[in-house]
Amino acid sequence: MLKKIFLLPLQSVSNEAKKDFNTMAKKGNRIQVILECTEHKESGLPGMSRYITTKNRKNTTARIELKKYNPVLKKVTLHKEIK
Repeated sequence: MLKKIFLLPLQSVSNEAKKDFNTMAKKGNRIQVILECTEHKESGLPGMSRYITTKNRKNTTARIELKKYNPVLKKVTLHKEIK
């Protein structure tokens, strides 16, 4: 026997139900962070080298710094987390 399932669009659902729905999908302490090139910012050249990555909020509370490739400067440079 088949069961009928009725799905409601999110517009007709209350704001509290939307919050519950959005938090159900997110598990763990990993958050997305944006890394921006420090040398490119100082050089004054147009454009910006940015990378998106994730980090564990509990293990890494400080802002992260990684060496990544900058395609405009064509070399590996220091990228710092921005907020």
